[in-house]
Amino acid sequence: MDVIKIIGIGIISLIIVIIVKQYKPEFAIYISIMAGVLILGLAFDKLTEIIKLLNNLASRTAVNGKFIGLLLKITGIAILTEFAVSLCKDSGETAIATKIDIGGKIMIVAVSIPIISSLLETVTKVLP
Repeated sequence: MDVIKIIGIGIISLIIVIIVKQYKPEFAIYISIMAGVLILGLAFDKLTEIIKLLNNLASRTAVNGKFIGLLLKITGIAILTEFAVSLCKDSGETAIATKIDIGGKIMIVAVSIPIISSLLETVTKVLP
């Protein structure tokens, strides 16, 4: 199972980071970044399966395929933003982490504008 691989990478990386911090604390962040990249790589392998499933569901329903793509973009922005925020916090840079978090949220709102406008158009058509 992939979740066991992810947990294993996380725990092994944690142990290595704890050991390395005792001797060379400046190298601990590099190990943390590499572990994060490996874990994201394993998680993104499942992304293709999810995309295929969503496209299949969209083709069988009346959902606009454009909206599925936007939802995937929003999800990707959220995941990558959280990853960057976590890295910054692990490095002790909470100010940068906060700015990345705000920027990610603004990008999510910007990408979701077509969905919001379509929803508002639908609501105005339904209401007299």
